[in-house]
Amino acid sequence: MHFLSADLEKYIDTNSESEPILLQELTRETHLKVLQPRMITGHYQGRVLSLLSKIIAPTTILEIGTYTGYSALCLAEGLQEKGKLHTIDINEELRTMQRHYFDKSNIGDQIIQHIGDAIEIVPKLDEVFDLIFIDAEKKSYDSYFETAIKKTKPGSVILSDNVLWSGKVVEPLKKSDIATETLLKYNQKLKTDPRVETVILPIRDGLTLSRVI
Repeated sequence: MHFLSADLEKYIDTNSESEPILLQELTRETHLKVLQPRMITGHYQGRVLSLLSKIIAPTTILEIGTYTGYSALCLAEGLQEKGKLHTIDINEELRTMQRHYFDKSNIGDQIIQHIGDAIEIVPKLDEVFDLIFIDAEKKSYDSYFETAIKKTKPGSVILSDNVLWSGKVVEPLKKSDIATETLLKYNQKLKTDPRVETVILPIRDGLTLSRVI
């Protein structure tokens, strides 16, 4: 679902920070070689992630859901000089493509890849994260959040993607639609969770920004 007209979306893209050439190349290759290329973060949201990361200036970032690496590269732009980004994905087939673009950037040595289930991997990471981005299996969002928040401190920021789910969150719920039901519960949970203060931003498919108290 497009929440804004195509003309307005084009205007926003045109009048926001330009998409780096490396990310344009990654977008093209993703559309040529990977299933469901619409899952890529894209120009506007990518610039939002980049700017948020630069404002936060994190030393440590955790990303749950790498896909082809677009969002990791955006988030890593805000890392401090010796900072690290840990990115986790279940799909080993995309690892080589991710690493190719990480290494083409000037921050590739700061991005650490993990393959497997984030719920198992995150507890083993000896880090406290300043910034966390959740963008993986929607049915597991609550588990990802609970696992990740244990690795934060007051002031850490947790971003959750796709929380508007193509507008399905305001449509009649179908009994078989587990993903939408999960997101409805997740959104309500974050609003009432005393550990965080939360706003939903109507960016692309919905981006929640939660600050750990």
